[in-house]
Amino acid sequence: MDPLIAKFGLALAIGLLVGLERGWRERDAPDHSRTAGIRTFGIFGLLGGVFAALSAASGSNAVLVAGFVGFAFILAWYKARESVHDEDYSVTSVVAGLGVFALGALAVAGDYRAAAAGGAALAGVLASREVLHGLLRRLTWIELRSALILAVMTAVVLPLLPNRTIDPWGGLNLWEIWLFTVLVAAISFLGYIAIRLFGEARGLLVSTLAGAVVSSTAMTVAIARSAAKDGARPMPLAGAASLAAMVSILRVALVITLIEPSVFPTVAAPALAAALSFGACGMLLFRKGGKMGDAPARNPFDLAPLLLFALFFGMVATAGAALSKISGISGLVATSSLSGALDVDVAVLGAIRLVGGSIDATVAGQAVLAALAANAITRVALAAAVAPPRFSLALAGFTLLALVVGYGVYRLMPV
Repeated sequence: MDPLIAKFGLALAIGLLVGLERGWRERDAPDHSRTAGIRTFGIFGLLGGVFAALSAASGSNAVLVAGFVGFAFILAWYKARESVHDEDYSVTSVVAGLGVFALGALAVAGDYRAAAAGGAALAGVLASREVLHGLLRRLTWIELRSALILAVMTAVVLPLLPNRTIDPWGGLNLWEIWLFTVLVAAISFLGYIAIRLFGEARGLLVSTLAGAVVSSTAMTVAIARSAAKDGARPMPLAGAASLAAMVSILRVALVITLIEPSVFPTVAAPALAAALSFGACGMLLFRKGGKMGDAPARNPFDLAPLLLFALFFGMVATAGAALSKISGISGLVATSSLSGALDVDVAVLGAIRLVGGSIDATVAGQAVLAALAANAITRVALAAAVAPPRFSLALAGFTLLALVVGYGVYRLMPV
């Protein structure tokens, strides 16, 4: 088959795909009352391909430009008449028609795979009107501001930072610190969105799992406070806190997999064994029931906590690099344990970023495990300060079991 004929077929298919969505949306309209339907959109795509072919044959881009301008004028004129008749101010169909024409031209004169992907994406966006409009209605100013801050952090601030260490020990890299800050904030934002999608996260299970993605420590303290209220059922709530601990471990495993997969073999077996222990204990008590209101959905893009995280991370990264050179493994593990008690993300990121430099993947894995253990113990201590004894003892027992299981699995691993 002539390749040009196949490209014409793709241009036509792109128009028909978009026209299918447009035609279905206007399927109840009387015949001849709409500017363009499924057939017309198919012709739009084919027309773009024809003008692209004529432009290539004549060796002048002016042919394609003139065709696009003339097509845009005719489509806009007819759509304007329709809009006056229907008192409709939507420009979606005009923009979609221009997009189909351009994609049809790209299918013939450019990358046909990109044209096919663009056509599918265009049809998908058009078909998602209700979903997108519903999301926009539920969107708050805090969430919109958070998304804008994330965009600025990623696209503006990050490229301006130097990607090199500026301290004698090779630990303080401003670009890496800010990159990890963005990563942690983005993961937290996903947890925040999960809470919003589940109707403010009512119910113990959903609120615990989604809230723990944001902060397992904050979630544990919130659950502990709920356990201290009159009429609360401490044991199901202790099961929820155990599930939050499981999520914390799985979250760390995800971060390691994304950033430094070489550390994962050292961490995987003991960490996942501990997570399984937390999950089994949590579900055992959670099945007894219980509700606890709404989850504490904190905004992960408040600038003050983010800047504090970056500052703390920079201090820990510098101290960890210095101690790893001066004291070796013991110094790094001690630093990770101390920082992990305060913020497990700081400890984990500070350890794995040294892989390939002053430490190897095995040492970094040991530091990560130490940070996870220290953070688990800290959660128990914080919960004990506000929760009744039944809750605290149950959570302490689950934590002890998880630590013993994780350590046992670690000791059984081949050296």
